[in-house]
Amino acid sequence: MAPHPTATGTRVDPALLSLELRHQTRLTDRSGDGLQVWSARIDANGQPIGTMRAARCLYWRSGNLYDRMTDEGGFIRHVATQVLTPDGQFNSEFEAAVEMLNSLLVIDHLDLPAPWQHPVVAAALVAALIDRFTDNHYAVVLPTDDTATVTGATLLHQAAELLAADEYEDGLLVIDTCMAAPEKGAAQVRQRLQDLSQHGMDYPYDEADEDDLWELTPRTRAVLRLALEDLSQAAWAEVTALGDEQLTHKSAGLFASLPKLTFGQNSGWRRQMARTFDDLAGDLTAGRDLEPGCTGEEMALHLAISRAREIATDRPRLVTDAVQGLPAHRHDLDWEACSDLLFQDFTDYPVAA
Repeated sequence: MAPHPTATGTRVDPALLSLELRHQTRLTDRSGDGLQVWSARIDANGQPIGTMRAARCLYWRSGNLYDRMTDEGGFIRHVATQVLTPDGQFNSEFEAAVEMLNSLLVIDHLDLPAPWQHPVVAAALVAALIDRFTDNHYAVVLPTDDTATVTGATLLHQAAELLAADEYEDGLLVIDTCMAAPEKGAAQVRQRLQDLSQHGMDYPYDEADEDDLWELTPRTRAVLRLALEDLSQAAWAEVTALGDEQLTHKSAGLFASLPKLTFGQNSGWRRQMARTFDDLAGDLTAGRDLEPGCTGEEMALHLAISRAREIATDRPRLVTDAVQGLPAHRHDLDWEACSDLLFQDFTDYPVAA
C-alpha cells in the first residue's frame, strides 16, 4: 500500500516525521530552575503538522519540587499531588513503584491531527522525547485516556502502553527508564514504524511481530558484516602485537574478552580465530546462512552480535550508510532475537580447545 497524500500535499509516511525542540530561558531568570517546559513542533517533510509538550521536573535542582510543579498548574500540578509530599519529597508509594527515582518527565500535550493519529506514531514521538530528555534515573509520567484536561490524552495513553508503562494512582501512567521493558518497547515501536512507512498507515501494528518467523534481514546482515570486519581488524592487530604471550585477568583487548581458559593459547590459535571473523564476514557477503559449526564460530558470532549492537547504538551514520538501498523489515537489527535463534540451545559459549 503506497502512502497517500494529505490535503496539504504531505505524504502520510512516518519516515518523513521529525521533531523540532524549543525551550527558552533568560540567563538571569531563575524561574526555570527545577522545571523546564519544552515545546516540540512535529514536522512531516518540513511542514508543521502538530505539537507536543513535556516538562523536565528536576528534583536535584529544586528547593521544593512540589511547589514548583503545583505553580505550573494543569496536569503537571496533578502529577505533583500524586507523587510528591508538600515538603517536596517523593511519597513512599511512588518510590516503591520506580526503581531508581531522581527526576520526572511529564508529557502533557500531544496535538496530532488526522491522518497521523496512530498509536505507533504517538509512541515513536514519545520515545523520541524520552530518549532526548532522560537517563535511567527518570520516571516518565503520562495521562490516562480519561484525563479531560490533556490534549491528546487517548493517544498518549496508547503510546504509554506500547512503551511498557505501568498504571499508577488517579489517572497516571508511569514509564520507569531504569527498566529494560520500556527500551524493548521502544525498539518494537521503531520496527512497527518502519512497517507503517513501508506498507501504509492501515498496517495492523498489533499483529506485526507475532505472525512472521524471524529472519536474518539484509540490513541486519549488513551491520553484522561491519561488526565482523571490525573484529577481524582488531584480532589481526592483536595477533601481531601479542605473539605467543599469555594473557592475564589484567589484559585488555579482543582476546582478553574471550573465556579465561583461552588466555594461554598461542599465536596459531589466535590467527585461526582472526580467520574465523573473516570467514563469517565472507559468508554474509556471499549471502550464505550463518550456522556456527564449531566453538570458534560460536564465540565469534557472540562477539559479532555484541559489537553490532554497539555499532547500531553508537555509530548511526555508519549504519545508515551500510544499509542504504536495502529493504526495511520489522526484524531489522533485532539483536536479542538474533542471539536467541542463532544459538537456540546455547546459554554460554564453551571454551575453545
